[in-house]
Amino acid sequence: MTDMTPAPASASLATLSDRIVLVTGLSGAGRTACLKALEDIGYEAIDNLPIGLLRLLIDGGCSGPGGRPRPIAIGVDIRTRDFEVERVTALIDQLRADSGPEIRLLFLDCDTEVLARRFTETRRRHPLAADRPVIDGIELERQRIAPLRERADQVIDTTDLAPGDLRRRLWAEYALDPRQGVTITVLSFSYREGLPREADLVFDVRFLDNPHYDPALRPLDGRDAAVAAHIEGDSGLQPFFGHLTAMLGPLLPRYYQEGKSYLTIAIGCTGGRHRSVYVAERLAVWLEQQGQRVIVSHRDVERWESRQKSGI
Repeated sequence: MTDMTPAPASASLATLSDRIVLVTGLSGAGRTACLKALEDIGYEAIDNLPIGLLRLLIDGGCSGPGGRPRPIAIGVDIRTRDFEVERVTALIDQLRADSGPEIRLLFLDCDTEVLARRFTETRRRHPLAADRPVIDGIELERQRIAPLRERADQVIDTTDLAPGDLRRRLWAEYALDPRQGVTITVLSFSYREGLPREADLVFDVRFLDNPHYDPALRPLDGRDAAVAAHIEGDSGLQPFFGHLTAMLGPLLPRYYQEGKSYLTIAIGCTGGRHRSVYVAERLAVWLEQQGQRVIVSHRDVERWESRQKSGI
């Protein structure tokens, strides 16, 4: 067994997308959690695909919606239909000899006593322990799939690995692009309506000059050019925005390393219509320029418009 090293930074995303990761290992070692984590960082996850269909899937190529290249993570273990270690190892050897997609084999290992405790706590039956103690079933499985462990590109021992630690490990070694599995929501809001519960980061822009006091600007919002020009005339805007982006630049990768799938950045002002909306829109543009996947939401503009229509 040789340790897998992350793909070099110079590798293109198109090449990395043409990748298939076979996830196997001992029952209860975390295969399902592993597949979910890989799905969160951009892989198409398929569990318990019959071995007879594996070659057919791989020959079909790694394409996602619209034909775009997309990596695939496939979970196989002793419960998979047609699972025979000799058959699986022969298929892996054959696939690696072909000039098709990159094939990586990830093996999840775990201490026998820890696995036994997991099965006891979840009240699930080990697949090889129908007529024997669970520890005997675990050891029998360990013996049977030993050839897969020997062929693995990487072995991860989950004995002392918390789910969050597993996510971070997979993110570091399997992400095609660290930002790919993260969606950033930039949310504007009114302090009068309360803080957004879902916010991870909150920034207060009530110090900026308020367009609300200009009768011509009051019915508009931060997406209108006249409001933007008014706010941009405040000498405090540029230093604030510069500091904001300078902080987010090194901060965002740390969130990715934590394995977060969603990050919400909330921008607040008094009424939630002018200053916070403008800054949220501008921040979203900056984030997109950094290659981030961004959703913009103006919580209290939508509330205000709904109230206006209702005559409230």
